Parts: sequence; C-alpha cells; structure tokens
Amino acid sequence: MDDRHETVAPAVRVSDHDRDDVLAVLAAALAEGRIDRHEHETRSQRALRARTTDELAVLTADLPAPSPTKAEQDRKDLKEWLAEWRYWLGGAVIMSGIWGVRCAQKGELTTYWPLAPLGVWAAVLIAVAIWPRDADSTRE
Repeated sequence: MDDRHETVAPAVRVSDHDRDDVLAVLAAALAEGRIDRHEHETRSQRALRARTTDELAVLTADLPAPSPTKAEQDRKDLKEWLAEWRYWLGGAVIMSGIWGVRCAQKGELTTYWPLAPLGVWAAVLIAVAIWPRDADSTRE
C-alpha cells in the first residue's frame, strides 16, 4: 500500500492579459489560415469565458506560436547587438587593464596592443549592423 498522497495543484486563475495573449494567437492562426472563422469564433468565446490556465491552454495547444513581427524581430536583434557591445566593453576593460599592469611593471608606456583585437571586434560588430539581411535569414 502506498502511503504517499499526491497533491493536486490548484487551478491557476487567468488574467485579462492571459486571455488577450490567447486571443492574439487565435487571431494569428486565423490570419495564417490554420483555423477557419467558425473555429476562431468558437475558441475566442471559450477564451473569454475561461477561468483557469488549463482552460486557455487547451484552446491553443494545437497551434504554433505566431512568428514575430518585423518590429519585434528588429527589437530582439538590437537588444542582442547592444549586448555584444557590452561584451566588447568588458573585453576592452580587461585588455586595457592587462596592458596597464604590464606598462607599470616595465616602468614605461608600451604600444597599446589591445587596439588590434578591439578594432577587429568592433569592425565585426559594425559590419553586422550594416550588412543587409534577407528576410529568410531572420527566421530560425
């Protein structure tokens, strides 16, 4: 006999935002031709009456998430590009620190060697920003 008791997680109530997200997925599915108008109307009505996340999940379980819009993809790309510049800045601080310590050990200023790797790295980041991309390359 098993003495363990499984506790059932309580149903989580949905918010208006949750319903709006599901309605957006349903609208995208209708626009893409994945569901017809009647099915869209039926699912939308059920989404508006849903009280728990389980009820909402059933409505979109067989639909893929909508692909991001061009504006959303551009924001994501910009965020990633700016993150790369933060990595570049971190590399610049570390390499400049190494250069500075080495100069202090020698007691004289030497050639600023971090210029070469930082310059190449910056050139690549700038090229990524200005290089034209075809529409198919943004989808994974």
